[in-house]
Amino acid sequence: MKLTLVVFDGVQALDVAGPLDVFAEANLLLPKKDHYEITLVGERPGSVMCSSGIEFKVHVDYPNFHTESELLLVAGGPRVPDYRPDPAFMDWLNARASKAVKFGAVCNGVFLLGHAGLLAGREVTTHWDHAERLAARFPELNVRPDKIFVRDGNLFTCGGVTAGIDLCLALVAEDWGHDLAVKVAKRLIVYIRRDGGQSQYSPYLAVGPDEDSLVARVLRHVTDHISEALTIEDIADAVGVSRRTFARAFAKHAQVTPSVFVEQVRIDFARKLLEETDVPLKTVAFRCGFHNATQMRMIFSRRLQTTPKLYRERFRADDVPQVKVVALAPKKKPPATLRAAKSAR
Repeated sequence: MKLTLVVFDGVQALDVAGPLDVFAEANLLLPKKDHYEITLVGERPGSVMCSSGIEFKVHVDYPNFHTESELLLVAGGPRVPDYRPDPAFMDWLNARASKAVKFGAVCNGVFLLGHAGLLAGREVTTHWDHAERLAARFPELNVRPDKIFVRDGNLFTCGGVTAGIDLCLALVAEDWGHDLAVKVAKRLIVYIRRDGGQSQYSPYLAVGPDEDSLVARVLRHVTDHISEALTIEDIADAVGVSRRTFARAFAKHAQVTPSVFVEQVRIDFARKLLEETDVPLKTVAFRCGFHNATQMRMIFSRRLQTTPKLYRERFRADDVPQVKVVALAPKKKPPATLRAAKSAR
């Protein structure tokens, strides 16, 4: 499969290295005839300088690259939202992407696809910090800032930086099946569990391990009491904030309401149990603080666009130990003569 990755000066190194490593690992597991043939195309010949100072050597500059691609991806970088690309570069990108079987962008590389006139009326995502600006710059787009990655026909876009790995794992799964994508994820020691429907925001990414902010204290309390009802008033008391100001103060720091935050913690905990254990769905719901399995299913459908059962089937690890639920036999009543003897004592 011919894969083209478009890069430029100021590109984010991980937007390039992450996808490259996913496809390189896939090549180690695929027959040679099925390998991804990767070409790095730059604005100019020679090399590009990444935002971090790393230099990538490009295979060819865009004026001299005319090969049709089965997959074309554009990398992103810190300068991209303010970048005003050369019109000739955008004309070339439009022509090459329009002829590709599939095309897309990593992180805010989607801005370049927009400048190239490739996104009118399409559904896309990007890094959460650039989503509002993308929507304002290209109002004809349906921007989904809550998504890790989005597929709209043959167009693929994804959230920030490491989401490029999620996207490319999804592309590998589409090309060669989920089992191969899982093997690639294991070789890279990354999770394959993040679905396209999962919010980019996760409570576990909101705080550092040793942080003592309001959000961190709430996260620790919710995690320690995940199976409990957890009213807003109880949480406010537990973290030492007045009930009157808690919701406002928390939302200011976390950018979500306390109820949304707690729900996401429950979802993340449920996902972990579904991936790593074989316990019944009712037990998962109970351990995560949902009222019942039905409520958990409704929340999964609303937040992840899937059900707990389907999520487990798709993302459950192959080596999860089978957990047997053993029903204990009811205790037998002692013989009547023994009961009489005991009562006489």
